[in-house]
Amino acid sequence: MTQFTLYGEPGWGSAIIEAQLVWYGLPYEYRVIGDVLSDAAKREAFARINPLAQTPALVLENGALMTESAAITLWLAERQHSDALVPAPNAPERAAFLRWLVFIVANIYPTFTYGDVPARFVSVEAAQQPFLDALNDYAKRMYAVMEEAASGDGTFLPGRFSALDLYLGVLTQWRPRRDWFSAHTPKLWAAARTAHRVEKLREVWSRNYPKLEF
Repeated sequence: MTQFTLYGEPGWGSAIIEAQLVWYGLPYEYRVIGDVLSDAAKREAFARINPLAQTPALVLENGALMTESAAITLWLAERQHSDALVPAPNAPERAAFLRWLVFIVANIYPTFTYGDVPARFVSVEAAQQPFLDALNDYAKRMYAVMEEAASGDGTFLPGRFSALDLYLGVLTQWRPRRDWFSAHTPKLWAAARTAHRVEKLREVWSRNYPKLEF
C-alpha cells in the first residue's frame, strides 16, 4: 500500500502532523531523525531530505516532499475532503482558524527555532542567555494574545475541535511548560487537554510525551 513517510523525532513538531495522519486514518511510516540540534552528523543526514533540517517533513504518496506544518495541515484537510480539523471555506470560523494558524507558525514557532540552541544564532556566549530569555518572554506575550481570543469552552475555536487544539496539545509540552500554561493561560491549557483526551490519538500522545497524564 502506498503510504506517507513522516520524518520526525518524538516530542518535536512532527507530533502535530502525526496526530493528523492518525486522525484521518492515513497509512504512514515514521522515520526517527534523531537529535539534529546537537548531532551534526544527524543534522547533515536529515538536511539531505529537508534542507532546513526541521520537522515536520512529510513525503507524499507520489514521492514529493512537504514541509511547514501549516501547509501540511491545510493540504491534508483538502486531500481528505474533510472539515473535521480545518473549517470549510464557507464556515463562519474559517477566518479565525486561518488567522490563528498563521499566528502560531509566524510568531510562536520561531521562538523555538531560534531558542532551542541560541548559539546557532548568537555567537557571543554572554548574550545567548539574554537572547533566550527575550524569546521566552515574547512567546509568553504571544500566548497571552491567544488566551484572550480563545473560546474558553474547552476548544480554541468556539463550539468545535480543530487542528489549533492539536497545535496547543504539542506547544503546551514545550517552553514555558505545562505548569505555566495551566496557571497563566487556562483557556489554552483546556484546549490542549481536550486534544490530549481524544481517544484515537492516545497512542500518538503517549509515544511523543510518555509522562503526559490523561
